[in-house]
Amino acid sequence: MTDRYAVIGNPIAHSKSPRIHAAFAAQTGQDMQYDALLGRLDGFAETVRDFARNGGRGLNVTIPFKLEAHALAHERSARAEAARAVNTLVFEQGRIIGDNTDGAGLVQDLTHNLGLTLKGARILLLGAGGAARGVILPLLQLAPTSLCIANRTVARAQELQHEFAPRATSMGHNCALIGCGYDDLAGQSFDVVINATAASLSDDAPPLPAGLYAPHAAAYDMVYGKGRTPFLQQAAADGAEILADGLGMLVEQAAEAFTLWRGVRPNTAPVLQTLRAELSVS
Repeated sequence: MTDRYAVIGNPIAHSKSPRIHAAFAAQTGQDMQYDALLGRLDGFAETVRDFARNGGRGLNVTIPFKLEAHALAHERSARAEAARAVNTLVFEQGRIIGDNTDGAGLVQDLTHNLGLTLKGARILLLGAGGAARGVILPLLQLAPTSLCIANRTVARAQELQHEFAPRATSMGHNCALIGCGYDDLAGQSFDVVINATAASLSDDAPPLPAGLYAPHAAAYDMVYGKGRTPFLQQAAADGAEILADGLGMLVEQAAEAFTLWRGVRPNTAPVLQTLRAELSVS
């Protein structure tokens, strides 16, 4: 029988996940079907259990259900626990296993697709919400010199600093983990600046001081769309040399989930190239 998977969210019609996973399946010769599933805001758990009872093998989870997916899972990976959110569910022998592939997707895009070296780098992470939380552990695992979390509300950034400081220490990398406000960034420079805020969705950019980008620095926005986001426009004006949006992260986190489900890693390059070409002409 054809194995069934889906992405669940609300709204969901805009999702590129069915096309991405269909391309992965065709490329790797997997007999699987992948659909988009509109989740009821008051019935997420019931929808997930029904999907599993009817033979579903796994789900991707998107807005606004990642926290509910975390609570629903019987088991969770270390990275899902660190993120306190789940974006991938695996159904095995009546149990629901939760994982979070967002951080792995970001790291793969940064290091493989963009060719960045994060070991020893000075990284600035903008935002202290769920998107930021989900990538802190994978970034720390790459042994940067420092990881600075900056947020409009300073206390939220400092909460993440204190929460993840023991993990940073236990890794033995001597990475300086810092939580601060945007104004505190004045006079500092970074090798990689990652925007995990939703500012670009509102056609805005975080209020950052000038001079943040070291020579040959990269600016990365988790949001993607046609053309440069407001954050990337701001970064280019401030001297960032490498500019990238979150389309690669979307494809790479999907590949991580696909690998969990099917045990084979797809080649993401042609899928990313197709999506990028479609965006440029839309």
